Amino acid sequence: MLGRGLRVLGQAIRTEPRLFVISSIGSSVFGFLIIANSYVVGFVTGHVIVPAFAAGSVRTASLALVVALLVGISGLRVASIFGRRLGAGYMQFRLQARYRRAVTRRYLSLPPAWHQRHATGTLLSNANSDVEASFGPIAPLPFAVGTIVMIFGAMIALFLTDWVLALVGVALFPTLFALNLAYSRRMSPRQIHAQRMRAKVSAVAHESFDGALVVKTMGREADESRRFGVFVTELRDALISVGRLRGVFDPLMDSLPSVGTLAVLLIGTWRLQSGAISVSELVSVAFLFTVLAFPVRAIGWVVGELPRSVAGWERVQAVLSAEGDLRYGDATVPGSGPAELRFEQVSYRYAQGPAVLEDVTFTVPPGKTVALVGATGSGKSTIAALAIRLVDPDSGSVALDGVKLPDLSAAALAGAAALVPQIPFVFDDTVRGNISLDRPGVDDDRVWHALRLAQADRFTAGLPDGLDTEVGERGTSLSGGQRQRLTLARALAGRPRLLVLDDATSAVDPRVEAAVLGALRDGDAGASILVVAYRRATIALADQVVYLHQGRVVATGTHRELMAAQPGYADLVTAYEKAENR
Repeated sequence: MLGRGLRVLGQAIRTEPRLFVISSIGSSVFGFLIIANSYVVGFVTGHVIVPAFAAGSVRTASLALVVALLVGISGLRVASIFGRRLGAGYMQFRLQARYRRAVTRRYLSLPPAWHQRHATGTLLSNANSDVEASFGPIAPLPFAVGTIVMIFGAMIALFLTDWVLALVGVALFPTLFALNLAYSRRMSPRQIHAQRMRAKVSAVAHESFDGALVVKTMGREADESRRFGVFVTELRDALISVGRLRGVFDPLMDSLPSVGTLAVLLIGTWRLQSGAISVSELVSVAFLFTVLAFPVRAIGWVVGELPRSVAGWERVQAVLSAEGDLRYGDATVPGSGPAELRFEQVSYRYAQGPAVLEDVTFTVPPGKTVALVGATGSGKSTIAALAIRLVDPDSGSVALDGVKLPDLSAAALAGAAALVPQIPFVFDDTVRGNISLDRPGVDDDRVWHALRLAQADRFTAGLPDGLDTEVGERGTSLSGGQRQRLTLARALAGRPRLLVLDDATSAVDPRVEAAVLGALRDGDAGASILVVAYRRATIALADQVVYLHQGRVVATGTHRELMAAQPGYADLVTAYEKAENR
């Protein structure tokens, strides 16, 4: 654990070397000033106070010298403390900010399949408490470095003063280090377990809050509270275990320097009586052991934080080293206007599960609307994800205007294709912010144009502040249909050449849906459209229908052709219609 912890600290130092040097210099100066202060106190005792008692009076010049020395050393100590704390704090917060950004960037670069394997609460914990824990020892680290320098300086000063008293330090300081190492070994599993439980509690809490509607409507509040309470209790017990060990360790660390001071006084009195040392030297050494107690604690703070730091760092590194990136090329989509989408013998399976798609081949011609129709689980949403390259096929290829998607640059693909998902996501922002997303060229005129195409302009105009209306977290102030039309307008504002609608109008009434798809079909959007469809009215608006069954393309053609030639298709479409009528 000590080795792993030191590697984390080494990484932090390599990342912010200048700040570490500044804070360590400040801490080292502070340590030398403590030693100097001890010998000043000894000098004042032996050369000012004792003679004053003997003479029955104090010379003004002597008092002035004492005040000047003590004030000067105090001023320098204040400056060194300021440098140490400012450098250490700045270093710690810069590292935390750097790695929070790194973790977030990694999240955004990893594909959805990776995110589906990790709980959202755990990911939040990685970016927050794990990053914070990783660099917890940074704040006391420069102080500990300065303390080590101070200890070596103190040992040299002790041997120069009296070798017998120095032996007390030789016995004390290794004991302090050994105690810290023993503490680290016992603290390590406790801190790792506590850090894991923090992530687990965060994950369960996020799931409970995110599913609050389900919990309340199903009357499961008490059960969910009990489930959450189990993990909270385990976290509490883990933290209590950490606290108990600290409760034993801290008093020992406090008492050892005091024991050293007592030993110095006992041995020093004997040495003083034998004439081996003077009063000034005895007071200096005793005072030095007295003031060493607090700085030596800094070593314990660092060692005590190392297990938690290692646990947090390894969890952060698990994210930063995660594999599964989609690699992009540097090609662009040729031409302009609606793009052609072509699937060629595409097969796909999730993880080690059964095949979801097998040998899928079809084409979305430029400017046309193609509907994907199939029973639940037939692979429609997977095709939508493949069409905009959220995932890559296991075999076969997907091409846009003849260019395979992996050959395109990320910017070219994002500019040419857009997905409106089945479950709309709305940011806690204004209507304008949700549609524009600060994209270059998406001004208010383009926002309103996209809203009109999505049949969302009327309800937007009726909002209290129009485009400046705050819609709340996940768009809580909007209806389901309004959220769907808002996300559709967001996609249209980017003027994509291919628009993929994954059941993106299911929450709007058929009249509004017909108006939306009619506006898109008339070419005002300037895009080819691939739509996952369930309603017969939606399907009828498509130029072509691709009928899927158990991950395979059974037939393609117009809605009328498939109704006449494919009994399974006819049963499926009329079943949806009958269900709607009921």
